[in-house]
Amino acid sequence: MPVEKSTPKKPLIIINPHDRLPLVEQIVNGLQQQIAQRVLRTGTRLPSIRDFATQHGISRFTVVDAYDRLVALGYLLSRRGSGFYVAPINQLPEVATETTYLDRADDVLWLLHNTFREVPEAVRPGCGWLPKDWLDQKAVQKSLNELSRKSGGFLTSYGDVSGYLPLRQLLTQKILVDIGIHADPSQLLVVNGASHGLDLIARLLIKAGDVVLVDDPGYYTLFGLLKSMGAQIIGVPRGLNGPDIAQLEQLLHIHQPKLFFTNTVLHNPTGTSTSLAVAHQLLQLAEKYGFYLVEDDIYGDFHPHTAVRLAALDQLNRVIYVSSYSKTISASLRVGFIACQAELAQRLLDLKLLTGLTSSEINQRVIYQILVEGRYRKHMEKVRNRLAVKSAQVIETLERAGLTIYTEPAGGMFVWASLGEGKQAAEMASLAARQNVMLAPGNLFRPYQEPSSWLRFNVAHCEQDKVFALLKTVLAKH
Repeated sequence: MPVEKSTPKKPLIIINPHDRLPLVEQIVNGLQQQIAQRVLRTGTRLPSIRDFATQHGISRFTVVDAYDRLVALGYLLSRRGSGFYVAPINQLPEVATETTYLDRADDVLWLLHNTFREVPEAVRPGCGWLPKDWLDQKAVQKSLNELSRKSGGFLTSYGDVSGYLPLRQLLTQKILVDIGIHADPSQLLVVNGASHGLDLIARLLIKAGDVVLVDDPGYYTLFGLLKSMGAQIIGVPRGLNGPDIAQLEQLLHIHQPKLFFTNTVLHNPTGTSTSLAVAHQLLQLAEKYGFYLVEDDIYGDFHPHTAVRLAALDQLNRVIYVSSYSKTISASLRVGFIACQAELAQRLLDLKLLTGLTSSEINQRVIYQILVEGRYRKHMEKVRNRLAVKSAQVIETLERAGLTIYTEPAGGMFVWASLGEGKQAAEMASLAARQNVMLAPGNLFRPYQEPSSWLRFNVAHCEQDKVFALLKTVLAKH
């Protein structure tokens, strides 16, 4: 018989009545996460329905519905006359036979649909890309014009399924010189942007029910992707120097995950970069616990100096490296790549063939020409300098408006800022949206959309004064 533990006196989870996620779903998600992370251990007695409702300021009917769902899912046991208890870990439900769960990513899908919805008068300080006039459209046009004058099968054929060979050869040279990763073309797979790469990795290595670790805060589209596959995502707290190593090892010991997806350089959304010491500790844990580190380096070229990459320290042993030119050259061309062990690259290639055949060789040739002719380095130097100026201006303005900056980033486009303790960024974003100002509230960057006072600002999209005027007005009222 499990040992009964005392009922917590304070609220078990944070519930946001203004969140678009229904209260019942917030309760179910919050308690599932606490049980998965062993915050609530086997045999723990949950507050009674009346006590839970009182502690969280909600209806008893809402609690009844949430508890019943958790019993049905196998997370709780109901004992007549005694209450609700956390079920033994070995009694949790078997993996479902379904492989796609779009409803689990409903919140992220809503955000993505709204992000890409064209609103001409909208201001987008919460978006994750550069303004159109910051990118080198002339370089793309020049490359397209040059390609249009060439003849060859590439104009109509599928091309090399692994990717345009000269591009892969150039990329192996680039990641060696710029980052220090030793690889040959057989270890590189060209994909349709970093998101496609992450999708292939997840499809190949994750099955429904698997525990997967992610940055907290981190990349919300990745969270939605993993949830849609039926994975159980658990956040690893992110600090100034990277993932919290102590917390990470506790989670590894409990869950034995296969993968940890992490954004090492100019992290989205905090703008921080993983330190050398933390990087070494991450690799030691990967070796000890036998999991892959998926290194998302989509923002790395925005860094003004040589930054630490896990893949360079590990040389693609337990690291799968993903990058893309969608943020720096063109989102429309959709050219990214994966670098990993040769055997794993072959398995990813097989999956790419089954799910999408190949990638556009025309697009890859455009990227190749921009890279090989030296235009890319000049373009990025200009962008980095421009971002540095804008970042300093935006940080100063945000601080004058009353926000607290997490840290001054070494480069890149993101600044992570807090409205202050007790304030909800989601409420601010809702008010801003009514004035066509699209903010990125911190709850979106949490694995289960936990309430947050933080906002991510893209400094390149903070040109208009209405953004800061709105912040000052709302903060003054609260």
